[in-house]
Amino acid sequence: MFTLSVIIPAAGSGIRMKSDVPKPFIKLHQKTVLEHTVEAFKQVPQVQRIVIATSGDTLEKARTLFSDNGSEPEVLCIEGGSERQYSISNALQKVGDVDLVAIHDAVRPFVRVKDILECSEAALGIGAAILAVKASDTIKVVDDSAFVTETLDRGKIWLAQTPQIFRKDILLSAYSKALESDLAFTDDASLVEHAGYPVKVIPGDSRNIKLTYPNDMQRAKPIIKELWQK
Repeated sequence: MFTLSVIIPAAGSGIRMKSDVPKPFIKLHQKTVLEHTVEAFKQVPQVQRIVIATSGDTLEKARTLFSDNGSEPEVLCIEGGSERQYSISNALQKVGDVDLVAIHDAVRPFVRVKDILECSEAALGIGAAILAVKASDTIKVVDDSAFVTETLDRGKIWLAQTPQIFRKDILLSAYSKALESDLAFTDDASLVEHAGYPVKVIPGDSRNIKLTYPNDMQRAKPIIKELWQK
């Protein structure tokens, strides 16, 4: 048995959604996207705490959403930093005494419990694991003038999802090294890789989409309908 805390950075804007409302707080079937995301992790018995790191102007809104959180796990809303990396560094101080820490996109509400558990088991043994799906399209590398410079082997390309799950000690060590070096990374797995730790890829689910653009909300409707019917 292991214990797990979850960090959810939730400071995204609504610009790409063409909305004044930040993406995590957009309504999807009577609840915000963020509420759906938190609900997915509340179904995992090993989760001890969920830490939501959001911007100062949405902090009270987040706290209001989860103020009546009468059941376990605890949901804690904190103010993040100026960048995502700093937000997670702040949140790491609040995860408590757990074996594993999962970092998950606030706008990726359709993650399955079985995938969270499989990724957690891999991280427990190896130290770090992420969900990802195989690329289905051919990947082209282009130069600044949009000319192809390389065609990558699609069989070796995986598209990273979240959660990305790490042993707490490894994640703390990797973040400490990154902050000391003043380095920025596109995701937490890259940060851990840079610190010298191996990262295992666990096959994810194509429905575990990230809601970034308006058409993503249309894609979400049949997915959430399917999940509600189960």
